[in-house]
Amino acid sequence: MASIYTCTECGANLNLNTACLYPPDFYFEAGNKGTLSFSSIDSTKFRFEKEDKIRPFFETVNYWGIQRKRTKIICNSCGRLVGYVYDDGPPLTDSPGQFHMGPSQVIPRAPRYRFKTKALRIASET
Repeated sequence: MASIYTCTECGANLNLNTACLYPPDFYFEAGNKGTLSFSSIDSTKFRFEKEDKIRPFFETVNYWGIQRKRTKIICNSCGRLVGYVYDDGPPLTDSPGQFHMGPSQVIPRAPRYRFKTKALRIASET
């Protein structure tokens, strides 16, 4: 049984594939609460805008920073913000990290497309 994801604002089909959906127990630095994460999306359905803020931000208790760089995912049909692109997906290489001290942002990572569940309407297709 596949799911169809549409925008709650305009009802446009976002063409998100459930095969690219990360499992709910998969941990990311940017958190999972109230979101669905995909490894790939159909970029023709969305518009992307870079966001660069310099101020303290907190994602989780142990993860915070001063400068936040991320990309907004906006619905092409209505212009509603539906999620963000993060670069904390699975590592693209098997490297142990800079100076062999574990994972770091130096390791190139796959993009992760994180959608807000409030911005998506989920329908089942049989």
